[in-house]
Amino acid sequence: MTPQLDTILIYARNPAASAEFYRRHFGFLTSGEMVEGLIALSSPQSGAGILIHQAAKSLKQGQAGVKLMFSVPDVEAFKAQCARQGLEFGSVHQANGYAFANAKDPDGNSVAISSRAYRQGA
Repeated sequence: MTPQLDTILIYARNPAASAEFYRRHFGFLTSGEMVEGLIALSSPQSGAGILIHQAAKSLKQGQAGVKLMFSVPDVEAFKAQCARQGLEFGSVHQANGYAFANAKDPDGNSVAISSRAYRQGA
């Protein structure tokens, strides 16, 4: 199973302003609507999409502002595969028809695996 990087998750203090920034300056497509706590933006051609999530008030600027989210059809299976290679993900969380789990890269940057792109109706 080879994961594909298809989503960048950005924590923003003002999600609507961030969505508008990427729409206006980089041509991303979005309704601007917050759905399931996220504003989705898609590339007008091909490439990674962006999900914008409300940042926690405790989040310091420059701290965990971006999370790389890798789409995998089976979060538990990929988590087990990574564990055999020495990468430990946290607990698997269930959310609206998909699962996800979080880890950190060697520099402490957030990464996630998610089945959101594979859920029914996605």
